[in-house]
Order: sequence, then C-alpha cells, then structure tokens
Amino acid sequence: MPTFRRRRQPLKVSQIMKLLQVDSSVLGTNSVSRQLTADVVADWRANHPGTEVDYLDLAVDTPSHFDIHTMGTRMPAGSELTERQKAENVVSEKLVSQFLAADVIVVGAPLYNFSIPTQLKAWIDRLAQPGRTFKYTEKGPVGLATGKTVIVVSARGGMYSTSEAGQAAEHQESYLKVVFGFFGITDVRFVRAEGVAVGADQKAQALASAKQDISRLNAAAANQGVAQQAA
Repeated sequence: MPTFRRRRQPLKVSQIMKLLQVDSSVLGTNSVSRQLTADVVADWRANHPGTEVDYLDLAVDTPSHFDIHTMGTRMPAGSELTERQKAENVVSEKLVSQFLAADVIVVGAPLYNFSIPTQLKAWIDRLAQPGRTFKYTEKGPVGLATGKTVIVVSARGGMYSTSEAGQAAEHQESYLKVVFGFFGITDVRFVRAEGVAVGADQKAQALASAKQDISRLNAAAANQGVAQQAA
C-alpha cells in the first residue's frame, strides 16, 4: 500500500493587538479620567495578553490648536507650504499614523465646561485628514479608519445623563461618538464616572459603577462593529 504523508500546515503567526492610551486631563494625579484609563488598559491587557500599549499625554504633548499653520494637510496638492506648515505637517502625520496603527484607542475625556478639553479637540483636529481618516464622495462622507474599537472614559463633575436638560447641555460623549463615527469607527464604548464633584459618597459610587463598566466592556472582543453605550 502506498503511504501518505500528512502535509504540514503552515504556522499561524498571531497578530499583536495594538492599543493607544490617550489622556487629556490637566489635573495630573487628581484626575478621575486618568485613573480610569489606567484601569481600562490594565484590565484590557489582562483579558487580551500580549497587547502592545502606546501612550499619549495631551496635557504634556499638546499639539498646536487649529490655525492657518496647522492647515497644511488640507492645502491643495502642489501648494507651496511655509516652513511652519511643513513642521506642523510632521506633527499631524505622526499623530494620525499613531492613531491609524492602533486597533484599540482608550481616550480619557473629562467634561470641561460642557465639552471636551481643548487639547483633546486639538488632537482630533489633527486626525481629521481627508484621505487618511475620511473622504467625501458623491453619496456623502465615508470614514476610512474602520475596524477599530474606541473606549471613551467619560468623567463628569456633575450629573448630566439623568435629565433631559443635562443631556442637552453635554457636548462631550455626544461629540466623541459623532466624530469617531465620522472616521468610520462603529465600535465606540463608554465608561462613565458621573457626579464625581458632588460629594465623597457619589464619587465612590461613580468609580465603582465605572469599574463595573470596564469589566463588562473589556470582556467583549475588539472591533465588533456595534456601537455600545454604557448605562
């Protein structure tokens, strides 16, 4: 009888998941959002061993705010750029490349005066590049940064989710969900600590609730394509 050799299957090289942690609070060690982004990352790595973590502290490395100099990436092809625009383009390219390389992005987003910190907005403005994170078509805008998971750590001094007036006043979670969706990211998850400035008991309750959200959201696989809103 002829003998048959089993064909050896090629070894599969597992893809290493890349996570980008972004903090934006100006409160340093007193920051609730920084505490919780660290918790999210630690819990994520426990659930997904081997994850590589990159870190960006926008309160320390704050990109320049949007102006004529930072608009270099949006100038028509062939435009002659100033030296300042060229330098700002280098910064923009570094930030958008770092963002696009990540599979999971954990964003610390405290609520400042009903919106996000200006340094976080400056970072998002650098990411919003036609041809990199979105494009316009005859049928409307199309996001290009698909297949990612964004976990937003939302920290709020007051209570905003429990009333219609509060929900109308916040432009933090609502904005981030829209802008990341514009980039093509459909798996946007929220960890919320609310009312942390109301009092010690409320802060402790908010942190406990946030940590429950962390465990629940991190247990799900990344890149699910379904937006999730924490309760």
